[in-house]
Amino acid sequence: MSLRAALLLCFATLLAGCVSTGNVNPLSTGKGRDEARQAYVQLGLGYLQQGQTERAKAPLKKALELDSSDADANAALALVFQAEAEPELADQYYRKALSARSKDARILNNYGSFLYQQKRYKEAYERFEQAADDNLYAERARVFENLGMTALMLGNRDVAREHFDKALRLDRQQPRALLEMAELSYEDRHYVPARDFYDRFSQLSEQNARSLLLGTRLAKIYDDRNKAASYGLQLKRLYPGTPEYQQYLSEQ
Repeated sequence: MSLRAALLLCFATLLAGCVSTGNVNPLSTGKGRDEARQAYVQLGLGYLQQGQTERAKAPLKKALELDSSDADANAALALVFQAEAEPELADQYYRKALSARSKDARILNNYGSFLYQQKRYKEAYERFEQAADDNLYAERARVFENLGMTALMLGNRDVAREHFDKALRLDRQQPRALLEMAELSYEDRHYVPARDFYDRFSQLSEQNARSLLLGTRLAKIYDDRNKAASYGLQLKRLYPGTPEYQQYLSEQ
Protein backbone atom coordinates (compact mmCIF):
# COMPACT_ATOMS: atom_id res chain seq x y z
CA MET A 1 0.00 0.00 0.00
CA SER A 2 1.32 3.46 -0.92
CA LEU A 3 1.81 6.15 1.67
CA ARG A 4 -1.00 8.17 0.15
CA ALA A 5 -3.40 5.22 0.23
CA ALA A 6 -2.47 4.42 3.80
CA LEU A 7 -3.06 8.00 4.89
CA LEU A 8 -6.39 8.18 3.08
CA LEU A 9 -7.43 4.95 4.77
CA CYS A 10 -6.35 6.39 8.12
CA PHE A 11 -8.39 9.52 7.41
CA ALA A 12 -11.47 7.52 6.48
CA THR A 13 -11.10 5.32 9.55
CA LEU A 14 -10.82 8.31 11.86
CA LEU A 15 -13.91 9.90 10.41
CA ALA A 16 -15.78 6.65 10.64
CA GLY A 17 -14.69 6.29 14.24
CA CYS A 18 -16.35 9.58 15.06
CA VAL A 19 -19.77 8.17 14.26
CA SER A 20 -21.42 6.70 17.32
CA THR A 21 -24.97 5.89 16.26
CA GLY A 22 -27.19 6.67 13.32
CA ASN A 23 -26.22 9.30 10.78
CA VAL A 24 -24.29 11.54 13.13
CA ASN A 25 -22.07 14.06 11.33
CA PRO A 26 -18.55 13.33 12.63
CA LEU A 27 -17.70 17.03 12.44
CA SER A 28 -20.56 17.99 14.72
CA THR A 29 -18.68 16.91 17.85
CA GLY A 30 -15.50 18.26 19.38
CA LYS A 31 -13.91 14.82 19.33
CA GLY A 32 -14.86 14.34 15.69
CA ARG A 33 -13.37 17.68 14.65
CA ASP A 34 -10.17 16.94 16.56
CA GLU A 35 -9.77 13.56 14.91
CA ALA A 36 -10.55 14.98 11.47
CA ARG A 37 -8.05 17.79 12.00
CA GLN A 38 -5.36 15.32 13.03
CA ALA A 39 -6.10 13.20 9.98
CA TYR A 40 -5.85 16.21 7.67
CA VAL A 41 -2.49 17.15 9.20
CA GLN A 42 -1.15 13.61 8.74
CA LEU A 43 -2.36 13.57 5.15
CA GLY A 44 -0.64 16.90 4.49
CA LEU A 45 2.60 15.68 6.07
CA GLY A 46 2.40 12.53 3.98
CA TYR A 47 2.26 14.58 0.78
CA LEU A 48 5.12 16.74 2.07
CA GLN A 49 7.28 13.66 2.71
CA GLN A 50 6.65 12.63 -0.89
CA GLY A 51 7.76 16.05 -2.10
CA GLN A 52 4.25 17.04 -3.20
CA THR A 53 4.08 20.39 -1.46
CA GLU A 54 1.21 21.75 -3.53
CA ARG A 55 -0.99 18.75 -2.69
CA ALA A 56 -0.02 19.06 0.97
CA LYS A 57 -1.66 22.47 1.25
CA ALA A 58 -5.27 21.37 0.66
CA PRO A 59 -5.61 19.03 3.68
CA LEU A 60 -3.63 21.42 5.86
CA LYS A 61 -5.96 24.24 4.86
CA LYS A 62 -8.91 22.05 5.87
CA ALA A 63 -7.24 21.37 9.22
CA LEU A 64 -6.94 25.10 9.82
CA GLU A 65 -10.57 25.61 8.84
CA LEU A 66 -11.42 23.31 11.74
CA ASP A 67 -9.03 25.14 14.10
CA SER A 68 -7.06 28.13 12.81
CA SER A 69 -4.76 28.09 15.85
CA ASP A 70 -3.82 24.42 15.62
CA ALA A 71 -0.07 24.19 16.27
CA ASP A 72 0.49 21.02 14.24
CA ALA A 73 -1.28 22.33 11.13
CA ASN A 74 0.56 25.66 11.28
CA ALA A 75 3.91 23.94 11.85
CA ALA A 76 3.24 21.60 8.92
CA LEU A 77 2.43 24.54 6.64
CA ALA A 78 5.65 26.20 7.81
CA LEU A 79 7.54 23.14 6.61
CA VAL A 80 5.68 23.25 3.30
CA PHE A 81 6.60 26.89 2.66
CA GLN A 82 10.15 26.26 3.85
CA ALA A 83 10.43 23.49 1.23
CA GLU A 84 9.05 25.87 -1.39
CA ALA A 85 11.64 28.55 -0.52
CA GLU A 86 9.01 30.97 0.77
CA PRO A 87 10.82 32.18 3.91
CA GLU A 88 8.38 34.93 4.88
CA LEU A 89 5.42 32.56 4.81
CA ALA A 90 7.38 29.83 6.59
CA ASP A 91 8.35 32.27 9.33
CA GLN A 92 4.74 33.42 9.65
CA TYR A 93 3.40 29.90 10.16
CA TYR A 94 6.19 28.90 12.55
CA ARG A 95 5.25 31.88 14.70
CA LYS A 96 1.57 30.93 14.58
CA ALA A 97 2.45 27.41 15.66
CA LEU A 98 4.53 28.67 18.59
CA SER A 99 1.88 31.15 19.65
CA ALA A 100 -0.36 28.13 20.22
CA ARG A 101 2.30 25.86 21.74
CA SER A 102 5.29 27.94 22.78
CA LYS A 103 7.28 25.17 24.49
CA ASP A 104 6.93 22.45 21.87
CA ALA A 105 10.52 21.23 21.40
CA ARG A 106 9.85 19.73 17.98
CA ILE A 107 8.46 23.00 16.59
CA LEU A 108 11.20 25.02 18.27
CA ASN A 109 13.89 22.77 16.79
CA ASN A 110 12.34 22.93 13.31
CA TYR A 111 12.01 26.71 13.56
CA GLY A 112 15.61 26.95 14.71
CA SER A 113 16.70 24.89 11.72
CA PHE A 114 14.76 27.21 9.43
CA LEU A 115 16.38 30.27 11.02
CA TYR A 116 19.81 28.64 10.67
CA GLN A 117 19.06 28.02 6.99
CA GLN A 118 18.24 31.73 6.67
CA LYS A 119 21.57 32.63 8.36
CA ARG A 120 19.71 34.16 11.29
CA TYR A 121 22.09 32.45 13.66
CA LYS A 122 21.44 34.39 16.86
CA GLU A 123 17.69 33.79 16.61
CA ALA A 124 18.28 30.14 15.70
CA TYR A 125 20.49 29.68 18.76
CA GLU A 126 17.75 31.06 21.01
CA ARG A 127 15.17 28.67 19.58
CA PHE A 128 17.49 25.68 19.93
CA GLU A 129 18.15 26.67 23.54
CA GLN A 130 14.42 26.70 24.21
CA ALA A 131 14.05 23.27 22.59
CA ALA A 132 16.91 21.88 24.69
CA ASP A 133 15.05 22.84 27.87
CA ASP A 134 12.69 19.90 27.28
CA ASN A 135 14.60 17.09 29.03
CA LEU A 136 12.19 14.46 27.69
CA TYR A 137 12.31 15.45 24.01
CA ALA A 138 13.25 12.34 22.04
CA GLU A 139 15.47 14.29 19.60
CA ARG A 140 17.32 16.29 22.27
CA ALA A 141 20.72 15.02 21.09
CA ARG A 142 20.01 16.52 17.68
CA VAL A 143 19.05 19.82 19.31
CA PHE A 144 22.47 20.02 20.99
CA GLU A 145 24.08 19.13 17.68
CA ASN A 146 22.20 22.05 16.15
CA LEU A 147 23.30 24.29 19.01
CA GLY A 148 26.89 23.31 18.30
CA MET A 149 26.60 24.09 14.58
CA THR A 150 25.02 27.45 15.35
CA ALA A 151 27.65 28.30 17.96
CA LEU A 152 30.32 27.65 15.31
CA MET A 153 28.61 30.08 12.95
CA LEU A 154 28.57 32.63 15.77
CA GLY A 155 32.32 32.13 16.27
CA ASN A 156 32.05 30.39 19.65
CA ARG A 157 34.25 27.30 19.22
CA ASP A 158 34.48 26.39 22.91
CA VAL A 159 30.73 26.64 23.36
CA ALA A 160 30.24 24.59 20.19
CA ARG A 161 32.52 21.87 21.55
CA GLU A 162 30.46 21.73 24.76
CA HIS A 163 27.26 21.30 22.77
CA PHE A 164 28.71 18.57 20.54
CA ASP A 165 30.01 16.78 23.63
CA LYS A 166 26.54 16.95 25.19
CA ALA A 167 24.96 15.66 21.98
CA LEU A 168 27.30 12.65 22.00
CA ARG A 169 26.61 11.98 25.68
CA LEU A 170 22.92 11.77 24.83
CA ASP A 171 23.50 9.70 21.69
CA ARG A 172 26.96 8.41 20.74
CA GLN A 173 25.80 7.79 17.17
CA GLN A 174 25.50 11.36 15.91
CA PRO A 175 27.62 11.52 12.72
CA ARG A 176 27.58 15.28 12.34
CA ALA A 177 28.62 15.88 15.95
CA LEU A 178 31.40 13.30 15.58
CA LEU A 179 32.73 14.95 12.42
CA GLU A 180 32.65 18.40 14.02
CA MET A 181 34.48 17.11 17.09
CA ALA A 182 37.06 15.47 14.83
CA GLU A 183 37.54 18.75 12.96
CA LEU A 184 37.81 20.83 16.12
CA SER A 185 40.28 18.38 17.66
CA TYR A 186 42.39 18.38 14.51
CA GLU A 187 42.45 22.18 14.42
CA ASP A 188 43.61 22.18 18.05
CA ARG A 189 46.30 19.58 17.20
CA HIS A 190 44.71 16.98 19.45
CA TYR A 191 45.28 14.25 16.91
CA VAL A 192 44.46 11.17 19.01
CA PRO A 193 40.89 12.23 19.84
CA ALA A 194 40.55 13.63 16.31
CA ARG A 195 41.27 10.20 14.84
CA ASP A 196 38.94 8.52 17.34
CA PHE A 197 36.05 10.85 16.49
CA TYR A 198 36.79 10.47 12.78
CA ASP A 199 36.83 6.67 12.92
CA ARG A 200 33.52 6.65 14.76
CA PHE A 201 32.06 9.01 12.17
CA SER A 202 33.28 6.79 9.33
CA GLN A 203 31.54 3.76 10.84
CA LEU A 204 28.21 5.56 10.90
CA SER A 205 28.09 7.74 7.81
CA GLU A 206 29.02 7.93 4.17
CA GLN A 207 31.93 10.21 3.40
CA ASN A 208 31.45 13.72 2.05
CA ALA A 209 33.92 16.22 0.63
CA ARG A 210 34.68 17.74 4.00
CA SER A 211 35.20 14.44 5.78
CA LEU A 212 37.43 13.11 3.00
CA LEU A 213 39.65 16.18 3.23
CA LEU A 214 39.94 15.70 6.98
CA GLY A 215 40.66 12.01 6.38
CA THR A 216 43.61 12.84 4.13
CA ARG A 217 44.99 15.22 6.74
CA LEU A 218 44.72 12.74 9.58
CA ALA A 219 46.22 9.98 7.45
CA LYS A 220 49.24 12.20 6.78
CA ILE A 221 49.64 12.92 10.49
CA TYR A 222 49.83 9.19 11.13
CA ASP A 223 51.95 8.55 8.01
CA ASP A 224 49.33 6.26 6.47
CA ARG A 225 50.11 6.94 2.81
CA ASN A 226 47.72 4.34 1.43
CA LYS A 227 44.75 5.76 3.31
CA ALA A 228 45.72 9.32 2.39
CA ALA A 229 45.91 8.35 -1.29
CA SER A 230 42.57 6.51 -1.09
CA TYR A 231 40.80 9.50 0.43
CA GLY A 232 42.40 11.77 -2.15
CA LEU A 233 41.20 9.59 -5.02
CA GLN A 234 37.67 9.59 -3.60
CA LEU A 235 37.76 13.38 -3.42
CA LYS A 236 38.90 13.58 -7.04
CA ARG A 237 36.31 11.08 -8.26
CA LEU A 238 33.28 12.19 -6.24
CA TYR A 239 33.86 15.90 -5.54
CA PRO A 240 36.21 17.25 -8.24
CA GLY A 241 34.73 20.75 -8.36
CA THR A 242 34.54 21.41 -4.64
CA PRO A 243 36.59 23.83 -2.53
CA GLU A 244 37.67 20.80 -0.47
CA TYR A 245 39.27 19.15 -3.48
CA GLN A 246 41.03 22.38 -4.43
CA GLN A 247 42.30 22.65 -0.85
CA TYR A 248 43.49 19.04 -1.03
CA LEU A 249 45.45 19.80 -4.21
CA SER A 250 47.04 22.85 -2.62
CA GLU A 251 48.24 20.75 0.30
CA GLN A 252 50.03 18.18 -1.85
